[in-house]
Formats: sequence, C-alpha cells, structure tokens
Amino acid sequence: MKIINTEASGILLVLLGALGFSTKSIFVKSAYQVSGQLDAISLLALRMLFSLPVFLLIGIWQQKKHALDQSLSIKTGIQLFALGFAGYYLASYLDFKGLQYISAGLERVLLFLYPTFVVLFSALLHRRWIKTREVIALLFCYGGLVCVFADNLTVKTPDWLFGSLMVLGSAVVFAGFTMGSGAMVKVIGSARFTTYTMSIAGLLVLLHFSLTSGIHLLDFPIKLYWLVILMAIFSTVLPAYAMNAGILRIGASSASIISSIGPIVTLLLAYVFLNETISWLQLSGTLLVIIGVFVVSRPGN
Repeated sequence: MKIINTEASGILLVLLGALGFSTKSIFVKSAYQVSGQLDAISLLALRMLFSLPVFLLIGIWQQKKHALDQSLSIKTGIQLFALGFAGYYLASYLDFKGLQYISAGLERVLLFLYPTFVVLFSALLHRRWIKTREVIALLFCYGGLVCVFADNLTVKTPDWLFGSLMVLGSAVVFAGFTMGSGAMVKVIGSARFTTYTMSIAGLLVLLHFSLTSGIHLLDFPIKLYWLVILMAIFSTVLPAYAMNAGILRIGASSASIISSIGPIVTLLLAYVFLNETISWLQLSGTLLVIIGVFVVSRPGN
C-alpha cells in the first residue's frame, strides 16, 4: 500500500509540476504585451524578486533541519552553484529571451526537446551507440521539429529564428542540468536541491540585472506585477518543488512521459489567452515531438 501511495503521489506531483511549467510561457508573453519596454533580464529579475524570498526562507528552514545530520561539503557547494547557474539562471535567461520573438506554443515544443539532447549527450559521454529505440524517438522528435519550423516560415514575425535558437539553447543547457542533477538530488534530497539551486539562480539573475540594466523595477504597470506574482507562485516555486519531489518518487523516465502533457496544455492556453493560432501542421509537429519524448523516456532496452 505504501508503494502504491508513493507512486500515486509521485504521478500527481509531476502532473502538477508539468501543468505549472506549462503556464510559464503564457505569463511571460502576457507580461511582454503589458509593457513594451520590458526585456528578458528585467522580467526574469521581477520573477526572482518575488520567488527568491520564498526559496531563501525554505533554505534557512532546510539548513536548520539538516544541520546536525548532513552538512554540505565544498565540492557539493561548487556542484550546486554550477547546476543553479546552468539550470535555473542561464537556461531561464535564454528561454525568456527567446519568448520575446516566438510564440508560447513554439517555445514549449522547442524546450520539450531536452530529453533528446540528454540521449545524445549520454551517448557521447559514455561513447556508446544510440539504441534503435532512441533513433526512432529522435526521428519522431526532429521530424516534429521540422513541421513546427515549416509552419512558422509562413508567420511574418521578426527574428523568430533567433528566438527559436535561444530556446533551443535553453533546452541544451537544461539537458546538461538534468544529467547533473539526478545524483545530487539523491544525495541531499529534492527539496534541498531545489531550494539551493533556485536561490543561487535568483541571486545570479539579480546580479545580472543590477550590472546590465538601466530599467527601474518599480516603473511598470500594476497589471505586470500581478502577472509576475502569479508566475512566481504557480510557474516557479510550486512546480519546481512538485516536479523534483515527483521525480524522486517515480523516476525521471516516468516523469518525462507524464510531462508530455505540457506542450498540448501550452498550445491550448496560448490559443485561449494569447489568441495564438493552432494549425494542423503545428499540432502534428507537436504530437510527433511528444511521441518521440514518450519513446525515448520509456524504461527498457
């Protein structure tokens, strides 16, 4: 019964995390529409300004809880810094930058390709041939990507290719983060891992903003702050803890399969809230990517 409850709670947590992350691009695109002077690092700084206090408070509580039984070594601290830099600072910045130029639906499909990069990187790192199942999955994913790109060739959006490359870069970086985070989560726990890496990323974002931006964070319309608060709660803090806790219970492969709902949810939300169109070519490409990720994430030889 305990195993069943653990698996059920893991599935629910991953599902909630996937749904939360699916809304992120909707909030980002809506924020860009509210204020024309808003750029990627300013929006990211606002997001972290509202979410970082929560991560820091949880971090203080986690440190007190584990102070007697598990202190962090210097090596672990360096690894956490590197993962926080890559997964939640650099990948987030590239993603937010890309969303200035492309639709929310296209962004979610591109970002969802990260498991395929994990497969490719793992094959290179371990110097092994890619399995037949993985080849089939990659063909599905990149065939779907071609469909989505072909659909966007008809859209007269300036710099959409640049935006797409930014998001693809985010997916590549996040793939590296995923490969490095698995062992760390097992060592220090999902809640601690999320707290430390998110806190590190938040501080890096605010440092980046303070050094490069001349925009004042208090000069935006009130509607923007409400959007950012909602994004901080429902697309940052809650899904980050839910997803990592779910992965710890059911594993990364099962979590990737459940997360396949993400791109479809984003397409629907973008259609409802952003008036983005859904073409048959885009939908077909999205489904191909989802099938490919499903195949590559399925456990087994």
